[in-house]
Amino acid sequence: AQLVESGGGLVQAGGSLRLSCAAPPGTFTINRMGWYRQAPGKRRELVATISLGSGSTNYADSVKGRFTISGGDAKNTINLQMDSLKPEDTAVYYCYAAYYRGSDHDPAYEYWGQGTQVTVSS
Repeated sequence: AQLVESGGGLVQAGGSLRLSCAAPPGTFTINRMGWYRQAPGKRRELVATISLGSGSTNYADSVKGRFTISGGDAKNTINLQMDSLKPEDTAVYYCYAAYYRGSDHDPAYEYWGQGTQVTVSS
């Protein structure tokens, strides 16, 4: 199953955007979701993750205080509110969902969205 993303687009520096992601019916059990991003010529990097059970969150240092990840109203959905956007936030943003067993570092399985473009003009 491929995750379904929405949101993104073009915004001026200092503006805001909101991304949403949903795991479609038929997705196996997941307990963590999040967002990664990849800028041209750079490696994919973590933006933010959220535990679907506890609600605990994790952010990249570069977005702390500006981005907020939250669970959506429906099961297995998340939102990413992005405020005070900067040109360096320009990237393709990918939704991520996975199932982690206990304290395992790597997921038992994972899903990815196809990506949505976020462009911040200066």
